[in-house]
Amino acid sequence: MKDQTKKTLLLAGAALGTILALRARARRKQEFSFTDRTVLITGGSRGLGLVLARMFAEQGAKIAICSRTQHQLDAAREELEAGGATVLAFNCDVSDQGQVKAMIREITDRLGPVEVLINNAGIIAAGPLEEMTVEDFKAAMDIHYYGSLYTMLEVIPEMKARGEGRIVNIASVGGKVSVPHLVPYSGSKFALVGMSEGFRSELIKDGVYVTTINPGLMRTGSARNAFVKGQNEKEYTAFALMDANPLISLAADKAARDIINACRYGKSEVTLGLNAKFISMLHGLFPGTTSDLMGLVNMFLPGPGGVGQEAVRGYESETELTQSPLNAPNQKAAQENNEL
Repeated sequence: MKDQTKKTLLLAGAALGTILALRARARRKQEFSFTDRTVLITGGSRGLGLVLARMFAEQGAKIAICSRTQHQLDAAREELEAGGATVLAFNCDVSDQGQVKAMIREITDRLGPVEVLINNAGIIAAGPLEEMTVEDFKAAMDIHYYGSLYTMLEVIPEMKARGEGRIVNIASVGGKVSVPHLVPYSGSKFALVGMSEGFRSELIKDGVYVTTINPGLMRTGSARNAFVKGQNEKEYTAFALMDANPLISLAADKAARDIINACRYGKSEVTLGLNAKFISMLHGLFPGTTSDLMGLVNMFLPGPGGVGQEAVRGYESETELTQSPLNAPNQKAAQENNEL
């Protein structure tokens, strides 16, 4: 009996060792160098997008970024060029398919075909459901879902022809668990997650690896540029102080490193941050429970009123708390990442 047990354990150990060796070999085979690669980062002029652009540039990539805000584009391009990067910057609305086609055509002409695509462009409006309009839902879908679709449709044919490519879709933990006061955002991120997973399953046979990233809260400084509705000052204060809290939010540099690593090895899906991983796992096991928990959270959030359905920026909604040391990490990140 002991001999049989020993034999079983040895076989199990050998099988496990073989599996680990095969996984390590596959990982090495999938490893993707970014040196001299053309990388397009939508929403790359500020926040997480700019942090990613810096890191890709450090690894020798040729960078293309786009944004709808010209002064931030100019500042980002100047910074990246000062660091020695080859950079193209485009004023492009990714929700406009014609603009996307023109941008990618010019990138291909000037830098070569896009070999790495990072769909990072985003929009967020925080407020109670009573203050959200159909236009808020459409705007979120246009940027997060259709904007990502348009860029992917343009770069995939070249990637398939070469037999390799990397696409990263920056979704959100809000695309795994719907978050109160962010319903248009969450709905569009759910759609992006579904599309991203489907594209991966159909493109992996062609050597094109699509990665879905689901970040939790991050200290990128972007809260000040978010739209807030209803009781805007209370909404912004809650949003900003959660973002600023290092116990529940992730440093932008750490998030960017994890994203680049996931891209390099063609990982399927990565959730960033312990809190985000926990709530995603909990929702996967007990979806009804987490939905009810979110209902309890909603009871403590500001109700309708204030500016109503008007959308104002976070920086237009400052309070004593958001200008206090409690929000210092956000203020520092905003200055570092071109969010001012």
